[in-house]
Amino acid sequence: MSTTYDQLVAILAKLHDAPAGRIRPDVTFAGLDVDSLTMVEISMRIERDLGVTVEDNELQEDLTLDATAKLIDSKLAR
Repeated sequence: MSTTYDQLVAILAKLHDAPAGRIRPDVTFAGLDVDSLTMVEISMRIERDLGVTVEDNELQEDLTLDATAKLIDSKLAR
C-alpha cells in the first residue's frame, strides 16, 4: 500500500475506535461504522496533515480506504 494509505489509516486510528483487524484497503467507512461527524473530522485531519482538501461530497461512507488514498494521491499530484 501507499504512504498515503498508511497516513489515512493513522488518521482513522486516531479518530475512530475501529478494531485493527477490520481496517483493510477494501473496507468502506460504512463498514467501519464511521459516523458523519467522524467523516468531517477525518476530512479536516486529511487537510491539516496531508495538505489536501477533500470535499464533503467526495468523502462518502461507501468509499473504500484504498479509493480514499487514491483520491488523496490524485489531489496531491495536481
